[in-house]
Amino acid sequence: MQRIPREQSRKFAFDWHDQPLVRVKPGETFEIETWDASSGYFKTPEDKAVPGKRPGFDRSPPQANPIGGPVFVEGVARGDTLVVRIEQIQVEPYSWVAVGPRRGPLGESTRFPDCSTEYTTKIFKHTPGPSGTTVDGTLHFSDRISWPITPFIGTLGVCPDREVTTSIDGQGDWGGNLDFRDVAPGNTIFLPVYHEGALFYLGDVHASQGDTEFTGTAAETQSTVRLKLDVIKGKKVPFMRIEKPDSIIALDFYRPLEVAVEVATVRLIEWLVADFGFKAVDAYCLVSTCPDFRIHVYQMCKIGKLSYVAGAEIPRKYLGK
Repeated sequence: MQRIPREQSRKFAFDWHDQPLVRVKPGETFEIETWDASSGYFKTPEDKAVPGKRPGFDRSPPQANPIGGPVFVEGVARGDTLVVRIEQIQVEPYSWVAVGPRRGPLGESTRFPDCSTEYTTKIFKHTPGPSGTTVDGTLHFSDRISWPITPFIGTLGVCPDREVTTSIDGQGDWGGNLDFRDVAPGNTIFLPVYHEGALFYLGDVHASQGDTEFTGTAAETQSTVRLKLDVIKGKKVPFMRIEKPDSIIALDFYRPLEVAVEVATVRLIEWLVADFGFKAVDAYCLVSTCPDFRIHVYQMCKIGKLSYVAGAEIPRKYLGK
């Protein structure tokens, strides 16, 4: 099995000038070993998020959020759709979250000075599950609180059409730093292709995250991701989208958040009309009346140029297919 080792997974941009690290055939399983968002800086609670101490934070934007790639997929061309199937994410023995002055919505709080005047790093231990690995393991937030590890890929995508976009704040229809919690094992992600071979990257795996990634970091971790890439020839999806076994999710990002919510919902309506035989008026009424229609706020952290990320989800049982 082909693999991109961790030492090579330290790119900081979706750059179509990069030479591919691996070439795969459609449907071929391969692996990418990823760094955490800090490239290994946070190891103990004494490692604080002081910008002057963090490698790469003397650059603008900072060299953080490393990604592995590009992966060249044989037979994929501009105008196709890349199909990403995540088979497994195995995280390393710990993850971390870091907060402090001028970081996140409480970074300048006077009401909660311990959030705004001190740098705090929390390290979460991961213990293996029945498989003997962290694939089904547990994250220990504290001696009292724990939950199942629920890993996902925070940053993935293909190279955009003409620009070179950073991995820390780049976002587009092609993917980027979007922190969709549903970019997870068992789900399928669809991406529009702009270059021969697609030129795919991924990184920024989280061991778990709640809605919004409120502090700006979640349970950041290193990992090994096993996946395969396929292609839909001659059809280009208008924007990154996700299919789960029991539902479909249309996506958007924007500031203010209500625009992202509206556009994601309209994209879901368009998808229902184009692929599931709905009349527009029926799809429009469905999203307003169905008790299982959901809006997700995946990312709403105040960091740099990042826009807010929303998803509109509907169960497959209503789709007729």
